[in-house]
Amino acid sequence: MNFLTSPPDVEAIPTERLDLVPLEVGHAEEMAAVLNDPALHAFVGGAPESLEELRARYVRWTAGAPEPGTTWCNWVVRAREDGRLVGTVQATVVGDGAEVAWVVGTAWQGRGYASEAARALVGWLRDRGRTVVAHVHPDHAASAAVARAAGLVRTGVLHDGEVRWESVAAG
Repeated sequence: MNFLTSPPDVEAIPTERLDLVPLEVGHAEEMAAVLNDPALHAFVGGAPESLEELRARYVRWTAGAPEPGTTWCNWVVRAREDGRLVGTVQATVVGDGAEVAWVVGTAWQGRGYASEAARALVGWLRDRGRTVVAHVHPDHAASAAVARAAGLVRTGVLHDGEVRWESVAAG
């Protein structure tokens, strides 16, 4: 199979302490509590979504991208230690490129979960021949550290006020 001519199938991705589980609409209830902190929006704007808003977003995400040739890949991040959801990772895949993002709930930050999940996601995408990029607010040191830990390299390119981080596809 040529990974670049077919969209990636979202599958569970295990790490040492986490399971990246393909997102389902049913995750919205637990995730609404995980994401219900205005501090998570300090660099990206907006506000926490209500359960109904989050559920509607997850319905859209699981339905797939409306643009031909674009695949949305979304996972919830589950801590194996206690089985709780702690965040999300996502990739928007177009051709041989993928743009990634991550968020870990405030209560679980500082444990390396975001770095571990992002590293696994970037590795999964690179194993499928994708070039990976992320955009990080220039003042968001923690998110920059996650990008670095995931093997992405900061560029001098700004996009909508955020710094582009990138990695090339694995050989």
